[in-house]
Amino acid sequence: MPSALASFSLAGRNAVVTGSSRGIGLACALMMRDAGARVSFHGIETRPETIPGDSPYIEADLARPEDLSRLIRETMENGPAPDLLVSCAGGFFDLPFSEMTPAVWEKTFDVNVRGAYFMAQAFAKRRGNNGGSIVLVSSTNGYQAEVDSTAYDTSKGALIMMTRTLAMALAPQGIRVNGLAPGLIRTPLTAPWLDSDPALRTHYERKILLNRIGRPEDCASTCVFLCSEAAAYITGQTLVVDGGLTCSQVGRPPSTL
Repeated sequence: MPSALASFSLAGRNAVVTGSSRGIGLACALMMRDAGARVSFHGIETRPETIPGDSPYIEADLARPEDLSRLIRETMENGPAPDLLVSCAGGFFDLPFSEMTPAVWEKTFDVNVRGAYFMAQAFAKRRGNNGGSIVLVSSTNGYQAEVDSTAYDTSKGALIMMTRTLAMALAPQGIRVNGLAPGLIRTPLTAPWLDSDPALRTHYERKILLNRIGRPEDCASTCVFLCSEAAAYITGQTLVVDGGLTCSQVGRPPSTL
């Protein structure tokens, strides 16, 4: 009888992780690789030194339809068929609501929503009825709004519903679709403003029940679980990884810290 821990392994699996050049996506891809998967990395910049030398890397800007088409060709149509897809590519481009433009709105949805949807479509076509697993990385912003974040928040809410509707659409093919909603995680995007305002950082640390800002690895371990056979009976769910940030209205009183 195999070890119970074997169900958490990704040995022999073939994965594509979009938005994996840095931050949460990079942590997910590296941990999936450590769990045994062959991983194709993706980002908008020239190949970073953090990408393992023996792993494929595709440079593509998902705000450009032609780049999305190329990414699909290179990851879904050429080479071994992936059986794991993690859509982590995303961006924040918001302006205040009264200043929002169609161009910024469309860029937000091209990167955060359109890319995830059509990558999933290509994945499902390539997999046929051979099963597989998709993880869509959204955000707690898909559940709770933030100031001057109308387009971003709406796009992340769309990913949460996309998780449910694609789970229904792809269940007949044996493809599980789940989501991962990070809370406040220290990444190259959030670190500058967290470090520039100690009072704001302390405010969030008091709001977060576990009393710390999250790390990309906190999300990566959840991603590996959702992709593994340990989660074989889970589909259509979005797991919130936020240290308890969204659990309470006002956090804990200072006297409990």
